[in-house]
Order: sequence, then structure tokens, then C-alpha cells
Amino acid sequence: MRISRSLALPAAAMALALTLTACGSGNSGDDSADSAPAGTVVTDMFGEVEVPANPQRVVALGWSDAETALALGVQPVGASDWLGVGGNGLGPWVTEKYDTDPTILATYDIDVESVAALAPDLILWTRSTNDKAVYDQLSDIAPTVAAPPGTDVAYGTTWDGQTEIVAEALGKVDEGKKLIDDTKAKFADTVAANPEFAGKTVAVGTLYSGQSGAYVRGDTRVDFLEALGLTNTPAIQDLAQPGKFSVDLSEENIAKLDADLTVMFPIGSGPEVITESPLIQGLPSARDGRLVVLGDLDLSNAFSAASVAGTRYALDNAVPLFAAPLKA
Repeated sequence: MRISRSLALPAAAMALALTLTACGSGNSGDDSADSAPAGTVVTDMFGEVEVPANPQRVVALGWSDAETALALGVQPVGASDWLGVGGNGLGPWVTEKYDTDPTILATYDIDVESVAALAPDLILWTRSTNDKAVYDQLSDIAPTVAAPPGTDVAYGTTWDGQTEIVAEALGKVDEGKKLIDDTKAKFADTVAANPEFAGKTVAVGTLYSGQSGAYVRGDTRVDFLEALGLTNTPAIQDLAQPGKFSVDLSEENIAKLDADLTVMFPIGSGPEVITESPLIQGLPSARDGRLVVLGDLDLSNAFSAASVAGTRYALDNAVPLFAAPLKA
């Protein structure tokens, strides 16, 4: 059953819930429940969530939630493969490994029964559509942590915001702070090494199913580049709509992708859809060698992942490509 339909827990999950309830109510002479470690209250965009201490069965449904949990030393029992990398859903930019691969779950069209069958004690959904109806149905299965407060764009959770709220939910606050501090230090070193980014404009675009699009603030790729000192070109940013991280571009508007630096990558096809496009190649930035096409799928995926691991990989491998034409 998909998330768009009414919630109905499978019999196995319901039986498990009843068994746990029975066990809990049968220990009338045992005060172990009173001495159990207290849980944590996490505040997400929808309010306060009571999560258990030291959750053991974590289901990571949001984009990069599984990567983030793994980086904090917690191995989810279920995870979504947002980038379609196959296998256990982890891209090659992730150095941590699973002891036991998680059950791979759907991304956009969440299967409630599959989630409930895993009997989670915590669901992570921190980078997603931010759909309250979906959130409520997931919360009926287990405590669910959504995007941080103030997130007003679908999939708009930042790499550090995701790390912080997932760390809080998992009881790994110190570990999360170290990941964030170390990554911010890497950003600072990268900015210092590339002063040519300061004051330059950038446009980030894509081609998918024959449609051109561009990204605006609130999208991880634009936020990444602006953190390096670049500025999203006003020609694109002025098209931004509330709650949206991207805009579609007609053929007549392709020229808006021109900037001091134009970064593009394909979705669902090879880089030739960009490198062989007369419209794209006719941009002044393309003619002057200031168009960077991320044709390497691993690199474009890491650039899009909005995780600590993906961000660090992009800093090491994408930034030199962005800097080269601006240093020429």
C-alpha cells in the first residue's frame, strides 16, 4: 500500500506491537521501565517529536538520511536509494560500510506497509517533500523526524542542518558537531584557496527528458556554490517561486543560464545532451570556456547529495573544475 492511501499496518507489525505492549504491561513487579534511559525531544518543522534513547531500528527515508546516520555510527535497517546507485543505496563517495545491508525502500512513493514491516523505533525523513500528510502517516508507525524548523523548500534541508537534526535524534550530538565543524573548516580552506570565486555569478542548470531547468537558493547545489563565494545569477534567482528549489526554462529563456560560471549536469541521460546542444553551446559562457558539465555520474550525484560525505567529495573533486575557467 502506498503512502497516498489510508494507513493500514500489516498483520505482522500489528502483532509485534501487541506483543511488546503485553510484555510491558505484564511486568507489574518490575520497575525497569522507570529506570530505562529517557528519550529525547527533537524539534522539527512540524513541532516536537519524542524519540527513544539509543534507537535500534532506524528507517532512513529522506534523501541522504542513511548516509548521515551511517556517518554517525548508526546503521539503518531500512533506507531509500534516492540517487538510484543500486545495491545498498550508498554512493562511492561514502567511506562507511554496512555490516548488514538495509532493506531498500521506495523514495517518492513511500510504501507504508514495507516501512511498518521493519518495526522501526525511529523514522528519519529530514530531506523530502515536507508533505504534512505523509509525515502524519509515517508518525503513526513510529516517531518521525522531518526537516529542521524553518525549512520552507522541498528537499531544502542543508547538509549541516540534516547532520545536526539526525545527530540529535540518534543521541549523537557531539559526533554530529564534529562532522559539521570539520566540513565547515574544509569549506573555509577551499574558499581561501580559490579567491577567484568572490563576486562572480553562477548558474546551475540541468537537462532532463528534453526539458531545461535551473536551480535557485534553497537547493543544495546553489547553496554549495554560494558558500564558496559565488552568487546565483539574478537572471535565474528572480524566477524563484515560494517552496520551489528549481525553475523550468523554455528555449527562449535558455540565455538566462549565462553567467561568469555555468554549471550543468544531465538527469537520466549522458552528458552529450548538454555538450551537443546548440542552444547550450551558444551561451557566451560556453563559447568562452566557462561552462562546466558534470558528466561523471558519481560526481554529479555527490554534488547533489547534501550529505557530509557528498559535500566533502564535491569540495575535493568538483571545485577544481569550477575554479579552472575562472583562473584562466
